[in-house]
Amino acid sequence: MNLQPLGRGRVLLHGRETAGQTTAALARHTAYLPQNPDDLLFAETVREELHTTLRHHKLAAEPTQIEALLDELGLAGLAEAYPRDLSVGQRQRVALAALLITNPTLLLLDEPTRGLDYGAKESLIALWRRWQAQGKGVLLVTHDVELVAQVATRVVVLGQGEVIAEGKTAAVLPSSPLFAPQIAKLFPHTGWLTAEDVLGHS
Repeated sequence: MNLQPLGRGRVLLHGRETAGQTTAALARHTAYLPQNPDDLLFAETVREELHTTLRHHKLAAEPTQIEALLDELGLAGLAEAYPRDLSVGQRQRVALAALLITNPTLLLLDEPTRGLDYGAKESLIALWRRWQAQGKGVLLVTHDVELVAQVATRVVVLGQGEVIAEGKTAAVLPSSPLFAPQIAKLFPHTGWLTAEDVLGHS
């Protein structure tokens, strides 16, 4: 599989231009989760999904590494389950496990909370924060401005294929009449974006 070539500009990954690198080489460092996790599910069991990824990358992993990742994602009890029989949130985590088994340093997530309930969403946010603490980068594409306010450190707002605004989250979101989170609208000029911000100043 080949990636769409750049029309202009440059993309750097670990200081190296991506142009000229193979898709396989880029995939060793970068993992992409599409909106529909079913696009990444091919195997008969959850555990086999991870082994499939390892085989494609010609990598090996210790059984303890696989079990630890399944446990981290709350999938330990579903290791032998058929992935497509699981809930949306569970399939999302299975797809993430299949990506994370190669230990990528950059995660690209497209609408990753689509179809998730509040509990599943909060669990996913906790995982992202742990990955960031481990030095991984997380790039989200989402329409959920409340999620952006909660997790993002930097924001790029797009409209009609153009960059409307970009910068630190606390500077960009409150200044946008369309994309400001509810807390920013309720408490303008405070710099607060989330309920946690309000409670922290109460």
